[in-house]
Amino acid sequence: MGEYRNIVVLTGAGISAESGLKTFRDNNGLWEKHRVEEVATPEAFEANPTLVYQFYNQRRAQLKDSAITPNPAHLALADLEKAWKGSFLLVTQNVDDLHQRSGSVNVVPMHGQLNQARCLNSGNVSDISGVGVIDARTLCSCCNPQSAMRPDIVWFGEIPQQMGRIEQALSQADIFVSIGTSGQVYPAAGFAALASEKGAHTVELNLEQTSGSFHQGFYGPASDIVPEFVARLLGDKDVE
Repeated sequence: MGEYRNIVVLTGAGISAESGLKTFRDNNGLWEKHRVEEVATPEAFEANPTLVYQFYNQRRAQLKDSAITPNPAHLALADLEKAWKGSFLLVTQNVDDLHQRSGSVNVVPMHGQLNQARCLNSGNVSDISGVGVIDARTLCSCCNPQSAMRPDIVWFGEIPQQMGRIEQALSQADIFVSIGTSGQVYPAAGFAALASEKGAHTVELNLEQTSGSFHQGFYGPASDIVPEFVARLLGDKDVE
């Protein structure tokens, strides 16, 4: 691991796509045939909560498909965390649970999680992984009287979760690794620049090069290049 002590890893849709999960957004900018404004904004939830609940219930149901499992990239990152001697933080833009299922512990799901619901009154989150569907009749257990709940998803126009923790880790990182993300959605798209400004070595692992400026890049399927990169880090070989 050489001079690298503190590491921050960012993952995006590309790593989950290799496990068979559909990415929400297609080439036309639609989310599962819906416009973003219909299912992924606070205004959408207020205007048509039934549609929004249904949309995320379907996304959560896909996670229960036995064919959806962590791939070698997820597993390699879990191995990296276990072996890493310094500070390790895995930030994911994905709302699935594949990192957690692979054994990763220090995970920040900055855009929320499909398997959680958030109380509309208190903001407390509850695990709903064992629940078939949630709707306006699904009530919290934290309030009296009980309150309705919403998907624990960061919608457009909302602030991603745990940004203070993420920014602190980026400011202290010796190496920042971006995996399977387009680099087009902020604030995550600015993480590499922030880490670099603080002196971190920045690396992109992706199917193809993005417009982001990284010190180094490796390109190909995540399930191939992530285990290879992790092996180089853990083998104390010169990453560069």
